[in-house]
Amino acid sequence: MEGRFMKVDVKDTASKAKGLAGEFKEFISRGNVVDMAVGIIVGSAFTSIVNSLVKDIITPFIAWIIGDTDFTSMALTLVPASGEEPGIAIAYGNFIQQVMNFLIIAFVVFLMVKVMNQFRRKKEAEPAPAPEPPKPAPELEVLREIRDILEKNAEK
Repeated sequence: MEGRFMKVDVKDTASKAKGLAGEFKEFISRGNVVDMAVGIIVGSAFTSIVNSLVKDIITPFIAWIIGDTDFTSMALTLVPASGEEPGIAIAYGNFIQQVMNFLIIAFVVFLMVKVMNQFRRKKEAEPAPAPEPPKPAPELEVLREIRDILEKNAEK
């Protein structure tokens, strides 16, 4: 019966757990994880802005052109409802709305990336300011003063 049981080294398990905790701590403290978290938070806030743009501005404008204010109610009825039996319909309006939302969001993100790239190119194109010459050491200034005094005395 002894051959069926596996020996477990308690020290080895503890060191693996410490290693896992240490690796997790290192992973969390990296800048990439923090950047990703900030990106997700900003992205979710941006999503609400874009959803409002789509729902409150663009959809009514397109509905004004097409003549319908609610795309989600558009459907092709295959079997009409009768009594308590629900009807069968293909709700293509909701699909159109979701495709429109995707295209608008993709276009807005494209414009944002385009603007960010223009700013980056502009910043890269600007010449770096000329560095100031290094300030001479105090000993060098003293030596220059001595030299100037000696030159003045030699001219006399």
